[in-house]
Amino acid sequence: MLRAIDHVVHASRDLTAQAEFYRRIGFLVGARNQHPWGTENHIVQFDGHFIELIGQGAGFKPPVDLDPHVFSFAGHVAEQLAMGEGVSMLALKTDDASFVRNEYKKAGVGDFEPFHFERKGKKPDGTPSHVAFTLAFAQSKLMPDVSFFACQHHFPGEFYARDMQAHPNGSIGVAGVVMVAENPSAHAEFLSHVTGQRHMLATSMGIDLEIGPEQSIEVLTEPAFRHRFGDAAFSARNEPYVAATRIAVSDLELVADRLEEAGVSAAEVGRRLIIPPDKAFGTALVFEQATD
Repeated sequence: MLRAIDHVVHASRDLTAQAEFYRRIGFLVGARNQHPWGTENHIVQFDGHFIELIGQGAGFKPPVDLDPHVFSFAGHVAEQLAMGEGVSMLALKTDDASFVRNEYKKAGVGDFEPFHFERKGKKPDGTPSHVAFTLAFAQSKLMPDVSFFACQHHFPGEFYARDMQAHPNGSIGVAGVVMVAENPSAHAEFLSHVTGQRHMLATSMGIDLEIGPEQSIEVLTEPAFRHRFGDAAFSARNEPYVAATRIAVSDLELVADRLEEAGVSAAEVGRRLIIPPDKAFGTALVFEQATD
């Protein structure tokens, strides 16, 4: 079974500024939430998936002396922010995190205990909400700076709200993420196990895994990434890393107008509008016309 994108975890050193940036360019951004381990987030929702804007809360202290079979969500965020901002984790959909955890363990890509947490909050109309999640983590020694996990929503009806998905800039969903790696094919087996996708397109430019309706994970070489998205979209970081988040939109002209109003410059490359990583908190934002 394929595991499509549940959410993209985009870490920043200034969560307030990141949330305001997303609002300014036309996204609806949820209220600030606190995790019991010290990180804080804002959610940008779409239909059945989302972008998680995440940062360290006041007084945050990274965990120490952890059991090697326990993946530290907070520790990973802290380690990545010490190196730079950007997307550091990708969550995939599942209805049974415990089953996926066993699959990951069997495949040798994740011998971590299932991670469960829950929190209470408020819906956009102010009524109380209760959400809970169980996560099954996977990580590759060849990809130490990017982590993957399968995410089970126990109360999805409490989490998603249609009113928070009607973004003024016309964005309708995450079309995928694009990674940069010196040798993309070296990561094919790991990504196949993590996503459940046994088939992929492999070329001299890299690999492409379709993991859901109009969603994909691509791993490209640096020259291939520059060719497709332009030099401005590239940032020199330890490879492999997530270089771009692709956003499907209903009307690319609407996005262009919104960015112009916000005073945010974007490059137009091959019918895409691209906000470079130095403006988008470490990972390029690529807006693309949705296919019919």
